[in-house]
Amino acid sequence: MAEKSAYEPLLEKGRKNYDYEKTPLFLSCMKWVLKIIMWVIFVLWATVLVIYPLELGDQFFLKWIDATSHTLFGITGSIFLLFGGPLFLIAFLAIVQVAIFKKEEVQEKPASKKARFRLWTFPVIVDGPFGVVSAGEFIGILAFSVFIIWIASVFIIKDSNSSSVSAIQSLWEKSVLMLEITGLRFGLIGLFCLAFLFLPVSRGSILLRLIDIPFEHAARYHVWLGHLTMVIFSLHGLFYVIAWTMKGTLIQELLDWKNIGIANLPGVISLSAGLLMWVTSLPPVRRVQFELFFYTHQLYVVFVVFLALHVGDFIFSIAAAGIFLFMLDRFLRFFQSRSTVDIVSAKCLPCGTVELILSKPASLHYNALSWIFVQVRELSWLQWHPFSVSSSPLDGKYHIAILIKVLGDWTEKLRGLIMNISDQENQKKALLQPYRSITASVEGPYGHESPYHLTYPNLILVAGGIGISPFLAILNDILHRINENKPCSPRKILIVWAVKKSNELPLLHSVDMESMCPRFSDTLNLEIQTYVTRESEPSLEEGAVHKLQGSSVFPIPSGSAMSVLVGTGHIIWSGIYLIVPTIGLVITLGLLNIFYINPYSISYWWYKGLLFIACMVASVVIFGGATVGLWNYWDKSVSKMEVPEDFKKDSIQSHQTGNHETSEQENFTSTIRYGVRPDFRDIFGSISEKWGDVDIGVIVCGPPTLQTSIARECRGQNINRQKNHPIFHFNSHSFDL
Repeated sequence: MAEKSAYEPLLEKGRKNYDYEKTPLFLSCMKWVLKIIMWVIFVLWATVLVIYPLELGDQFFLKWIDATSHTLFGITGSIFLLFGGPLFLIAFLAIVQVAIFKKEEVQEKPASKKARFRLWTFPVIVDGPFGVVSAGEFIGILAFSVFIIWIASVFIIKDSNSSSVSAIQSLWEKSVLMLEITGLRFGLIGLFCLAFLFLPVSRGSILLRLIDIPFEHAARYHVWLGHLTMVIFSLHGLFYVIAWTMKGTLIQELLDWKNIGIANLPGVISLSAGLLMWVTSLPPVRRVQFELFFYTHQLYVVFVVFLALHVGDFIFSIAAAGIFLFMLDRFLRFFQSRSTVDIVSAKCLPCGTVELILSKPASLHYNALSWIFVQVRELSWLQWHPFSVSSSPLDGKYHIAILIKVLGDWTEKLRGLIMNISDQENQKKALLQPYRSITASVEGPYGHESPYHLTYPNLILVAGGIGISPFLAILNDILHRINENKPCSPRKILIVWAVKKSNELPLLHSVDMESMCPRFSDTLNLEIQTYVTRESEPSLEEGAVHKLQGSSVFPIPSGSAMSVLVGTGHIIWSGIYLIVPTIGLVITLGLLNIFYINPYSISYWWYKGLLFIACMVASVVIFGGATVGLWNYWDKSVSKMEVPEDFKKDSIQSHQTGNHETSEQENFTSTIRYGVRPDFRDIFGSISEKWGDVDIGVIVCGPPTLQTSIARECRGQNINRQKNHPIFHFNSHSFDL
């Protein structure tokens, strides 16, 4: 074991000099122009929302309707353009931004000489109903909360002083009217929330790619917005129920279905579906009955459709843009998940972990901190499970690997399937019978637009159990880049790994660092601290811990690889897929007005709301489907150009992953402690003293309690930071629904 510590300064002779290309002035200017335009559009859009409840907002809204409603699309088109137009415009500009500057932005730049705070990596709330919240997220939560309180307060004050309320002398009648008006206002506020609700849950959204927020983080924003939206919609319904009860017309009002105006019964159905989704999504229910949560969440279709029937087309158009973008994403995911993917190899490890290596085309790109959703049809046609990748994009062009901890029924069945096939194949070898293939369906990969782990010169990777999986990918990625002389900022890495049993230790030692990057220690200072929490002493002979064996299955591939039809895939095709259905929606609505609504004087609100939903679905299916067909044809054309020999060589290498023993001399510092848990205060304090005034990227992957502990320590170290101490940048890589 080498004596060099990760705390020691790097030897200058061991550094590699990378040439960091400067972006041409024209492209830099264009980049800033696009950013400024998008910010101006967003600020104007937000301004419209803020002034909407004011008298100024009323005047602006009436002038806007008067100026734009005399078109083919009428008042529905005016409202859709006002509330949804800016969102589409920002998305279209985002396509240009990501397409032109994607390559430039993923290149690592020289590290800053002094450490700097960043809003999105500074945890301010580490425990509570929101979990770990960064300063940037806290500002967003605060701003949105202020917006909701502002608009609700203005509406209440404005309505209580209105002439219609003041003219009523009876206190009882005034109370009933105020309850109904307040319920109406909460319904409108709920629509504003709904306009944002579906944006974070669109896994491949160009908007998420623009601001580089991965789906596992954005899903939390969807949860927060979902709770807020359902609270507001519940108040909307509650105020009406109280008012109708006071009037003695509750049953009649609940069953009322007006043709002109708001139809109450569809609203009751929509709210009931929403409440069922909300109750089953609460942590006490979701954690115990996850499948119940998952299946009831599909009621979002009922919720949205009956909401459109409830309010009609022009009111529904306030929230239609975000819903349409989600529909596009969901349709694309549906197509991608229909194809089967070869499992190139499947391995059951003694530590209760399954390794799957999946086939992918060379044209499908991902980074080392990506996620995929996997379905194995031999086990279930409905269950999809998220897993972080454990391989680097530089490990091979034609495969991607994941590690799965056997914890529940689905993973138990998966391990049993692999072991049964392995036993059958061992019996059939003498008879030369073909192996039984295993296939899976895959959605993804999803994740950060850029590999942010490569931008920190100093890294602390904290893992709990199977949380080591993405860090294997990071380690592989960094070693490959150092060996191939590619831009790579990390030069000091500390890995802190806590496991329950020592039989899990071979996972980390499966990376053959020396063969992957000979003499990597000349450039990279690596230290690994492992904590075995439920064993007081080693249970294996010294050296045996480094062996990784298990039952393996190597089925003959059928040539089915992962589909490139993914929102985070080819940006040009992703952009075309966004633009064409949007144009198709405009065409579909125009044709509907020309040939049906206007000639036949269709005026029923609920019916026009249904037609609006139908146009959205038709645009996604017809125009989006045509785009997907062309995209798929292009993908197959590119796949035919791939060299079969390269695929075979890459597959053979992937089979050999982990089937080695580490060298006797390790060029990094490694310690294993038994019967104790890591003392993060001591670890981070020692780092602060020895690494100096630098930026340290802290990435944690593990249970919520581990994330909370690391976030609390990062916050404490940053708040009490002294002049020559580092700044710890907290990053979570844990998927938790």
